[in-house]
Amino acid sequence: MKLFEPDRYFAAITSIDIEWDLLRLHLDHVLLDIDNTLLRRDNHEVPLPVRAWLAKARSKGVKLCLLSNNFHDAVFDLAEELDLPIVAKAMKPLPFGYERAMRLIGATKGDTVMVGDQLFTDIAGAHALGMKAYLVQPLVEEDLKHTLIMRRFERVLLGDSVPDDVPRSQAEPVSDTEQA
Repeated sequence: MKLFEPDRYFAAITSIDIEWDLLRLHLDHVLLDIDNTLLRRDNHEVPLPVRAWLAKARSKGVKLCLLSNNFHDAVFDLAEELDLPIVAKAMKPLPFGYERAMRLIGATKGDTVMVGDQLFTDIAGAHALGMKAYLVQPLVEEDLKHTLIMRRFERVLLGDSVPDDVPRSQAEPVSDTEQA
């Protein structure tokens, strides 16, 4: 397991098949990044297909926990709205937040996967602990300045990798207008 190499790479969280990509692999606990994984950075909304995916995962017995480096009231409000436990101020990629989130939902490293949109926080932190990690493309291109800088380095590390569920001819980033 390479530190910055995701175990799987998807176009969006909704592309992760709950039966095939999680339960078949005995991954019944999922740690979820928030910004640009579940929550659009441009309008601060969770798209309806993402909400439906979360509901389906729960209905199949998957235990979910939000894991965020943010600590503003908005992430706690979102956790309450989605009725999900949260570990905020997680300091990803350090292990403390991941470990706390796993304790909250009764998970082990072996039955847990981290799902997020950043190699240097979400993926590296999970792999440093020996957990599986799935990378998803960001919901929108808009992001914080420091994150946009880090995405340049991520593109170098990803090379010509494309999400598993996107044909190579369609692998260009989706613009905000296309995704709306």
